[in-house]
Amino acid sequence: MSATSLYTLSDSTRRRNARERRFRFYGVAAISAALFFLIVLLSQIVSNGAGAFMQSRLTLNVTLDEAAIEKAEGSMMKTSGYRALIGEALAAKLAEEGLDPALADKTALKAMLSSGAPNTFRQFVLSNPDKMGETVTLSLATSSRLDGYLKGRVTRDSIADDKGIDGVHLDLADHLSAAGVLTKSFNWGFITGNDASDLRPEQSGMGQSVLGSLAMMIVVLVVCLPVSVAASIYLEEFAPKNRFTSFIEVNISNLAAVPSIVFGILALAAFIQFGGGTLEIEELRASAPLVGGLALSLMTLPTIIIATRAALKAVPQSIRDAALGVGASRMQAVFHHVLPLATPGIMTGTIIGLAAALGETAPLLLIGMVAFVQTDIGSVSSFFTDPNVGMPAQIYIWATRADGAWYERAWGGIILLLIFLALMNTVAILLRRKFERRW
Repeated sequence: MSATSLYTLSDSTRRRNARERRFRFYGVAAISAALFFLIVLLSQIVSNGAGAFMQSRLTLNVTLDEAAIEKAEGSMMKTSGYRALIGEALAAKLAEEGLDPALADKTALKAMLSSGAPNTFRQFVLSNPDKMGETVTLSLATSSRLDGYLKGRVTRDSIADDKGIDGVHLDLADHLSAAGVLTKSFNWGFITGNDASDLRPEQSGMGQSVLGSLAMMIVVLVVCLPVSVAASIYLEEFAPKNRFTSFIEVNISNLAAVPSIVFGILALAAFIQFGGGTLEIEELRASAPLVGGLALSLMTLPTIIIATRAALKAVPQSIRDAALGVGASRMQAVFHHVLPLATPGIMTGTIIGLAAALGETAPLLLIGMVAFVQTDIGSVSSFFTDPNVGMPAQIYIWATRADGAWYERAWGGIILLLIFLALMNTVAILLRRKFERRW
């Protein structure tokens, strides 16, 4: 039998090393593919939705003539007088630029300016009555078609059959843009404003839907965290191991896999039809963030319970034994030693549950949290009980509308939703690290 050197690789060793190299290659390839698709997804979201954060505006010098405002309708509350003054200011601007003032007719105003521009002008006058008789500079939002043209979303070919705007209006836009009168600026209204009608996408915003989602997340957190932690502690630390507890544990795992629309149906029957109908509880009304939060809580509870139980299991048994060995009761051992050590894991499970709840749309559609515009929040209670809409539902509504401007704003809403989720996760991570430093 010939001697073999220890430095000589056998065939089995070569095959094993080859399998290890292939496994590493597959791992790197999988991570690279995931990163590639993530970059593609984020680039698509940003490229399609960035335009929603910019708005084209026409800057005009308007004279606040009280007589002209009241002459049109006999009241400062009507918008026709304000529309006439805007037309005169646009005609003066065209004459100043060497263009025909007659181009500033009603058709041009409708094609170039948002239908809400006269209302914006009226709100300015009502808020600044001391400016009456003076000439002020107003920055008015343009129409969705003109805004899309300046952003490259609308072309001259695409408006060939459009009765609302034509090439003459685009020529005016090019001239006014070159003169610095028609500019693009950051659209704060998209972040702070409300939803608008189908005819005014340029004035729509996500502000109220952000408040609606915030109210629902507060409800989910207040309901789910104490209930899930209490249930997990009992099942993991105190409940006897028998068929009944096994049945409960299996069904908790099954509930985590139930489609969200089922929880929406349950919320509709339990909270709105029974609570708001049979019991006549005024706060349990359709489209209220309180009901939406309760519906999402039903869906989120199993997820947080499973994660909390896993965090409790991860605490070494020696911690419990040491606490019991120095005279602590079983409850003291759990609440003074086990629970603090499991808090980072519980926070992680809560983050996962809230993130899943934040993006849910089906339960909100079933309980009617769509197409409601909330213009004012009078108190803390109304913040949870007045009709509102969640961010995912608002994005869904915009995505179903025909105008390309709504499509752009739907993508912009996704960006805001991701930012909202990132901020929420950041706060949770900071809290988790704080508890980790303490222990």
